[in-house]
Amino acid sequence: MTPILFIDRDGTLIEEPEDFQIDAYEKLRFVPGVVPALLKLRDAGYQFVMVSNQDGLGSEQYPRPSFEGPHALMMQVFESQGIRFRDVLIDESWPHENRPTRKPGIGLVIPYLQDRSIDWARSAMVGDRQTDNQFAENLNIRAFQLKTAQFGGEWDWAGIANELADAPRRAVVQRNTKETKIRVEVDLDRIAEPVAKTGLPFFDHMLEQIGKHGGFALDVRADGDLHIDEHHTVEDTGLALGQALKEALGDKRGIGRYGFTLPMDETLASAALDFSGRPYFVFTGEFRRERVGDLPTELVPHFFRSLCDAAGLNLNLKVEGDNDHHKVEASFKALARALRQAVKREGAELPSTKGAL
Repeated sequence: MTPILFIDRDGTLIEEPEDFQIDAYEKLRFVPGVVPALLKLRDAGYQFVMVSNQDGLGSEQYPRPSFEGPHALMMQVFESQGIRFRDVLIDESWPHENRPTRKPGIGLVIPYLQDRSIDWARSAMVGDRQTDNQFAENLNIRAFQLKTAQFGGEWDWAGIANELADAPRRAVVQRNTKETKIRVEVDLDRIAEPVAKTGLPFFDHMLEQIGKHGGFALDVRADGDLHIDEHHTVEDTGLALGQALKEALGDKRGIGRYGFTLPMDETLASAALDFSGRPYFVFTGEFRRERVGDLPTELVPHFFRSLCDAAGLNLNLKVEGDNDHHKVEASFKALARALRQAVKREGAELPSTKGAL
């Protein structure tokens, strides 16, 4: 899925003069910070679509050659810096014509609404006027209004790039069935004391290991049919946590992707994982006890399998030792440390030769 950044031209990419027309080369001035911001957003996976109202373009008041020369130079400068536009959409009408192709109308971008490869949740609009904000509202995407002397606004290009490219990776998953009600909240870019309340104290302790040693904020609340047994609560918690991790990671750009071997007294646990998008789970180990605390040991590998299925995660988990408490806890801790390595941002590139994860 590809996010699109729709961008106004005058006052957003290039500064707008007092007469609101860039119809001469000497009027061409770039908005401060626009080039490094667009490069950062490009590296974060964004594609750019320019959407501009050019009042009466082609008329006597605004001859086409006066527009085309400075516009071509602007495009050449952007391209020389590695910034390319997927599309340049220009409405040439006058305001009084009220054409649907004129912002805030979305007539020019109708074909994009039918493109299922677009990540609309991450897409946004950057402009300098209220009409740009209304355009974004009509597309149901986020709006950023640049701060200008003419029209106000609150944002600069550096702030926009930080907000979109370095956006905190958060997710909240609510999973309700006839058997359980599960809520999982994760923030992969914030460290906080983990919270787990499932009605199974030992399971809570294990979930806390994931947040604590995974190095991210984790909050798990579960209300399940424990009067029947623990199966549904453990399984559905794994599914909800896996879904939350998948949603928070987004397109997975910049992640470490892989990763941990961890000792705990006589026990050794190894978790090798890959956020490949292809769920697979292999467990090597045995438990002699039927339960550790209130957690049936048969549900330990089942939890990890559910997590893998929902997260699109490949996990090979191996544990050996004498104490089942240590073996269960070491398994959760090894997973957590592997997650810590795998979800850590190491740049903006997608860690795959396939171009998708």
